[in-house]
Amino acid sequence: MRIIDLTLKDLSQIFRDKRSLLFLVAMPIIFTLFMGFAYKSGKDEDAVQDNRIPLGWVNNDPGGVVSQELFEMLSNSDSIRVVELAAAAANDSVRKGEVAGVLIAPAGYSEQAEAGDDPQLTLVTDTNSAQGQSIYQLLRTSVTKVMSAMEIARLSAGMTGKPADASELDAAFASASRAWAEADSASLVKVELAVEESFLGDWYGDNPYNQASPGILVQFAIMGLVSSGQILVQERKTRTLQRMMSTSMRSWEIIAGHTLAMFGVVFLQIALLVVFGQLALGVDYLRSPLGALLVSVALSLWVAAMGMLIGAMVKDDSQVILFALMAMFIFSALGGTWFPLEVSSGAFALIGKAMPSAWAMNGYQNILIRGLGLESAWLPTGMLLVYALGFFVLAVWRFRKMDM
Repeated sequence: MRIIDLTLKDLSQIFRDKRSLLFLVAMPIIFTLFMGFAYKSGKDEDAVQDNRIPLGWVNNDPGGVVSQELFEMLSNSDSIRVVELAAAAANDSVRKGEVAGVLIAPAGYSEQAEAGDDPQLTLVTDTNSAQGQSIYQLLRTSVTKVMSAMEIARLSAGMTGKPADASELDAAFASASRAWAEADSASLVKVELAVEESFLGDWYGDNPYNQASPGILVQFAIMGLVSSGQILVQERKTRTLQRMMSTSMRSWEIIAGHTLAMFGVVFLQIALLVVFGQLALGVDYLRSPLGALLVSVALSLWVAAMGMLIGAMVKDDSQVILFALMAMFIFSALGGTWFPLEVSSGAFALIGKAMPSAWAMNGYQNILIRGLGLESAWLPTGMLLVYALGFFVLAVWRFRKMDM
């Protein structure tokens, strides 16, 4: 109960200040509207650029009829740009972001397909990224088409009752591929264009606020570090903290009480911005309400715990503001709140994806942009909770060493 009493005391003090409403609601809404407008206006409709997904191609089956047909089909795609690579460069190209994925055709791929076996291709990609998921869907269609054409060719060539020689099988395969291409080219183009428009034409989906709303939400949640850090500083100035330490309350109980109070403030801000995004901006958080809730709770706990650590480290308000602003700019810039990490590459993308803010953005974007459900929120939520626990433990440790 002492932890709850401390939490209620903090909340009462915070909400007595009418300026808190300006920071909690008005400013984030204004920034959300501005950023959404900027994303929409920044798209140059007249610009000519290749927006196709870059796919690396490693062919260990040179001269194979089936692998060549698959290569040509992918090369003619409106959604995939094939980049031929050496086998040794495959993983490095994906890691650096030069290609969104690499498709590897194994040795003997065509021979196994012609024999009626089920040869397996290898796809190297980040399955958590929008482009990785898009590539998987596109490749599944193309590979299924090629393998079905080979099966039709085998059946057609074997209708004479005699084993078909290689030339007959190749001719039947080419005929089946052409016939199928002519029959379903229109529907295939429609599917590819839909995927391209969804994942690449606008990386925020069909609504620029799908990026702006969660981005500003996460950024202003991190700005809650200022209020979190100032709690301990103010209590130390008024000697409230010293009197509290003379009671039977333990260090972790004091930090837990303050953390819960700031959790409540940050979560309230997030909830208001989610409601505004859903009702006013058409951002569909309710596509997976429980998933959005889990990410929001974990994000609030992480911010509150990190704020306590800052409060335990500094001595005055100016240092709180300095540390909080540094954290906001670092986590926001690297964590994908201003622009998605899918458009970045190299070390920037690698570092950014490890940020707790990036996990929060990934959780929201799985729901808003990628159309995924509750299962996509578990990993981001878990990672945010790990960060929250780590910062809480550090805050308690540093609080015990504070110079009162």
